[in-house]
Amino acid sequence: MASNFSPTNIQNGAYALLDSLVRHGVTDIFGYPGGAILPIYDELYFWEQLGLIQHILVRHEQGAVHAADAYARSTGKTGVCFATSGPGATNLVSGIATAHLDSVPIVAITGQVGRSFIGTDAFQEVDIFGITLPIVKHSYVLRDPRDISRIVAEAFYIAQHGRPGPVLIDVPKDVGLEDFHYIPNSPGKVSLPGCLPMSQLGFRQIINAATLIRKSHQPLLYVGGGAVSSNSHQQVKELAELFFIPITTTLMGKGIFDENHKLSLGMLGMHGTAYANFAVSECDLLIALGARFDDRVTGKLEEFACNAQVIHVDIDPAEVGKNRVPQVAIVGDIAEVLDRLLFYLNQDIFDEQDTPKEKTHAWLQRLYQWKTDYPLLIPQKQGSLSPQEVISKISYYAPDAFYSTDVGQHQMWSAQFLKTSPRRWLSSAGLGTMGYGLPAAVGAQVAHPESLVICISGDASFQMNLQELATIAQYKLNIKIFIINNQWQGMVRQWQEAFHEGRYSHSNMSKGTPDFTKLAQAFGIRGQIITSNADIDTLLPTLLSSPEPILIDFQVTENENCYPMVAPGKSNSQMLGIEKAPMDLKNT
Repeated sequence: MASNFSPTNIQNGAYALLDSLVRHGVTDIFGYPGGAILPIYDELYFWEQLGLIQHILVRHEQGAVHAADAYARSTGKTGVCFATSGPGATNLVSGIATAHLDSVPIVAITGQVGRSFIGTDAFQEVDIFGITLPIVKHSYVLRDPRDISRIVAEAFYIAQHGRPGPVLIDVPKDVGLEDFHYIPNSPGKVSLPGCLPMSQLGFRQIINAATLIRKSHQPLLYVGGGAVSSNSHQQVKELAELFFIPITTTLMGKGIFDENHKLSLGMLGMHGTAYANFAVSECDLLIALGARFDDRVTGKLEEFACNAQVIHVDIDPAEVGKNRVPQVAIVGDIAEVLDRLLFYLNQDIFDEQDTPKEKTHAWLQRLYQWKTDYPLLIPQKQGSLSPQEVISKISYYAPDAFYSTDVGQHQMWSAQFLKTSPRRWLSSAGLGTMGYGLPAAVGAQVAHPESLVICISGDASFQMNLQELATIAQYKLNIKIFIINNQWQGMVRQWQEAFHEGRYSHSNMSKGTPDFTKLAQAFGIRGQIITSNADIDTLLPTLLSSPEPILIDFQVTENENCYPMVAPGKSNSQMLGIEKAPMDLKNT
């Protein structure tokens, strides 16, 4: 194949596509075949026979794009998915939007009707280029097979360049079949006049940021997904420990910093820890790294960190100053910015009278007191099972796992109680896509076949993409699926209780919900029900160490609410559900 290439070689468009993908380091593709993309799948057959690439057959195209998304999040590489034209392509839309809002690099390749049929409303024709324009970094419709290699090279460059994101390539059926003299592009060799190079970091901006850090007595690091994308966890840790700066993260930034570290405050925002939200309300300097000041973090924007000066570092200039005007704005890669900032700070860190530790000592003591007074609580009721206890025990027994979640209460409890490492937290944050968790676990397990992958889902979310159990069974993926089953759309029920006077309109899921363990068994996957906290310590270690996929149905307390909670329109310091910890409750 690629190794036997000669400049005079005649190949078709499908060959050029597969060869270009392999040249860009693609080893795994997630997809589902169909009529318009069959030429590509026919060519794929030979590449798989040679062991050059692996295709994972999902059971729904949304599963393909979510799996590619999690593959990218967990590796830092670009994820790839295939879908055919029409409904195959439109089934990718939610996943493309998920990747777009969370800045995840994926290349989605769709089949399209033949070039002569475009615009005629042909069978399974849809303008996926137009449909996805608002939710991609860039998109292409291939009109000439000679452009394939160049376009693939551009797509991979764009997906990773600057702020990562999804790119779409739409391939008409006859383009895949057409023969031509194939001349491949070298990976990374692209010419994109409209794609501006990263701006050079200004020395004055670094000095200004360093000056604010040196003067601050109540600093706070507010770290988002951009820091994860830039692989800057070592630099973040060094900055925090050098100046004794506490850290809070967004949902996307989770895992960037050891959450067992004494400087960690966990997540902030709507369901963040009380002490993180108090800290952001009281800090005198907020250092925002790869975070975008979104509404679920800030609450009432004008009262968010209202006493603080702000340093905002982000790779996307559109995000800097969009919601909050900073005193110091730095556009650039987080890792590169922190390298330069740390180099400068290390030159004369102890020139001033007070050391960094002395400056922040009183501030850290206040934070430690808040941690003691307002911990995350784990309800204990004999014979029943609290979701918080389940998730905290999962974290205890599987500290090094890759975790995918769906969306809702279980997602927020997972964000509160799981302790994870960089790139081991996989969750739909910006779009909040129910059904993300199970196919995301597939993507993570394919990327890391020797690692433990755990999917934490809710009974409502799980039913969105449960067909991917078949994918797990086919490829014998050793995924542990934990369903936090309260028989409700839990977060919807909580909002209906809190803000709609208990009118539970269509949020109860008890009628029609399957027996999840029997469902798993129908796919050849072991199922287990746990209903009592007494069974967790007995069964969980054994289940986690089993070398096979397992679904565990945790039947938890129905009416448990996720606290703390910042109500819409309120400031982060005005949280519902916080009180000083009673002595009879566990805390973390």
